[in-house]
Amino acid sequence: MDNNFENNEYRYTSGPNPGQLIPTEDRDPGGAPGMGPRSSKKKKEKKSKPVQLTRTSLTAIILVCVLLSSAFGFGGAMLANDAGLSSQYSAGKENTTNAKTTGFNLEDATGSSMTVQEITAKAQDSVVEIKTESVQADAWMQQYVTEGAGSGVIIKSNGYIITNNHVIAGANKITVTTSDKKEYEAKLVGTDADTDVAVLKINASNLTAVTMGNSDQLNVGDLAVAIGNPLGELGGTVTAGIISALDRSISIDGKTMSLLQTDTSINPGNSGGGLFNQYGQLVGVVVAKSSGSDVEGLGFAIPINRAAEVASQLMKGGYVKGKPSTGMSYVDMSQQQGNNGFFGGGQQSAAGGVYIQEVTGSNAKKAGFQQGDLVYSVDGKEIDNIDTLSSIITSHKVGDTVKYIVLRDGQSKEIKLKLEEKTSS
Repeated sequence: MDNNFENNEYRYTSGPNPGQLIPTEDRDPGGAPGMGPRSSKKKKEKKSKPVQLTRTSLTAIILVCVLLSSAFGFGGAMLANDAGLSSQYSAGKENTTNAKTTGFNLEDATGSSMTVQEITAKAQDSVVEIKTESVQADAWMQQYVTEGAGSGVIIKSNGYIITNNHVIAGANKITVTTSDKKEYEAKLVGTDADTDVAVLKINASNLTAVTMGNSDQLNVGDLAVAIGNPLGELGGTVTAGIISALDRSISIDGKTMSLLQTDTSINPGNSGGGLFNQYGQLVGVVVAKSSGSDVEGLGFAIPINRAAEVASQLMKGGYVKGKPSTGMSYVDMSQQQGNNGFFGGGQQSAAGGVYIQEVTGSNAKKAGFQQGDLVYSVDGKEIDNIDTLSSIITSHKVGDTVKYIVLRDGQSKEIKLKLEEKTSS
């Protein structure tokens, strides 16, 4: 593989949500005050970043595979074409063809005990389509609706479904379509932004629950079959390839995850869908892909052993226990333009940086934090964006004390905060 990754372009296609893999807390330009009116047909653009590949890790800006569109006729296919994904879309369609018809027998090459057709027959009824609606407002408080699309996998026959956090992030309404084309309104059971795992519940019974595999038993070169909803319009699409790498370290917008890598065709809308092994067992939850003119066959999935553990905790209590929280929400002003007056009176708002948007935790309130405080440093490390702040906080444990330096009314203040347990994402 050559070293031309720095010339490739990458873009995100998911919506904002606190702590998720894409820009965190209220960093959607469409919802930020002072930004001017936003057309309901305008798609969200994200900055391109380079990717570097080493022997032990791949650091890239990953295309999170969920589609977003306006509620007024901006369809998934249009988004794909406008984003330069038409060639990927074509490749995805070609990969749905049985490998035997191409003159290359993928099953034999990987030593698979089942054919792709047999794996599909076993697993396809467990994969669902997900559509979301989110209501947002512009600087003039004019509301508009964005729609999203992704995939999910039924993990219990009584209606529990695993998907990605970024698929349902910020959604006001979630609709699930099963393989028999029945639609259900879904309830969010719980979500964990750090692992990008979420669990939904629909009011249904006798569904076909997936057969769980063991991702720890995978080997490089094993057959991999992805089933999902690419482009938000092609539910039930099947693509096949191999497991390209195990425990690949991927940095997504400053957050590092250890993922399975596959050359199976992955497209926007596949997020939350299933990656299956040669026995038709679920071994991964599709999460991301790398996109660029010089990049092909770089898809990623959360190992099912890790995802299933998180899903189990979400089903029991709605959150993952033992994670630290500051009890505050933040807004990254360095991602915005023209936010003067965002916090009232123009205080500090002309500068970039991370500002406290809301103080909700009891410890944070007692410590004396206020809305509009500019977070200058935490534990002696300068804070230039929310990802840096999140990285510092997640390196601590519940009960640890961290030292903030904040700027308020032109004066610096040192505030110590005892971290609470996060009870929701």
